[in-house]
Amino acid sequence: MSSTTRAATPTSPVALAVGDEMPASEFGPLTRSHIVRYAGAGGDFNPIHHDEEFARSAGMPGVFGMGLLHGGLLGQRLAAWVGLAALRAYRIRFTGQVWPGDVLGFTGTVTDIREQDGERLADLALVVTRQNGDPAIRATAVARIA
Repeated sequence: MSSTTRAATPTSPVALAVGDEMPASEFGPLTRSHIVRYAGAGGDFNPIHHDEEFARSAGMPGVFGMGLLHGGLLGQRLAAWVGLAALRAYRIRFTGQVWPGDVLGFTGTVTDIREQDGERLADLALVVTRQNGDPAIRATAVARIA
């Protein structure tokens, strides 16, 4: 499993500007063990995620990861970039499935800086992609900045 080394999570608002990018990182290759461990942690025991025969009978090519698995991985990277306490909003949209063997890429960009209710805020666009470039999640976030 590969992962880019990240600095400690910020504890105060960070300085960001339009065009700044979240440090790119990867996770994977995703294994069935990752999926099953997440199912245990999250309480999602739908057999479509761990039972090959059941997944095929449901018309899938095999088992696949639940969306909140890679949504949570993205959230972890987002918090490491801007700080958990600075997050004001986080919205994800599932755009594709992830499969055992996939290597997931995580990227993000500052799209706007604005002031609201006395806070400086950064609007962020985030994406999780599979190794072939297909997006698995498109997300937005708002973070308080310095």
